[in-house]
Amino acid sequence: MLQTSELEFSYAGGSILRFPDIDCGKAEHWLLLGQSGSGKTTLLHLLGGLLSSKSGRITVAGKQMNELSVGKRDKFRGRNIGIIFQQSHFIKSLSVEENLMLAQKLAGASIDRDRIAQLLKQLNVGHKLKSKPENLSVGEQQRVAIARALVNQPAIILADEPTSALDDHNCEEVIRLLEKEANEVGATLLVVTHDGRLKERFEKKIIL
Repeated sequence: MLQTSELEFSYAGGSILRFPDIDCGKAEHWLLLGQSGSGKTTLLHLLGGLLSSKSGRITVAGKQMNELSVGKRDKFRGRNIGIIFQQSHFIKSLSVEENLMLAQKLAGASIDRDRIAQLLKQLNVGHKLKSKPENLSVGEQQRVAIARALVNQPAIILADEPTSALDDHNCEEVIRLLEKEANEVGATLLVVTHDGRLKERFEKKIIL
């Protein structure tokens, strides 16, 4: 479902980052571990098609990401990859519902208000459907961000440091929620973190 081979990347003027080959199967849950500066977020952005690699191959759901044009890659990502960023990146002028509708529209999918309402209800933020992002707590923003990542029923869920700023209780709640939602849609889950609390929870690990 998610494979890389001989993957390399470098920012302008920076040294070359070389990543280990990975092979994550359908519906598997993986943890990507590494200290700050090891390239975890860069690798996530490469896997999500937000960056293009210097060399190597990235295969997502049978598609070679580097062979897709920027436009086709964006549409493919919208339909097949759900990304939970460290920052929520909501459109502040839009309601929660409208932010999720935008995710559907950008992916070329049909607007499905029932799907949006159902997801938000499952995540215990259904009452925030018409709220603006600025009126949500940090925890509510996290849950809405998860809903946005899942709204198009992606084959891959990529979560970037979803627990780094959370206490132990909320860390457990967020990870349990991600696992539950991934299982319900049969998605491959890859959690990117330097949070040592998660090491024992995931059997499958990638170390940078």
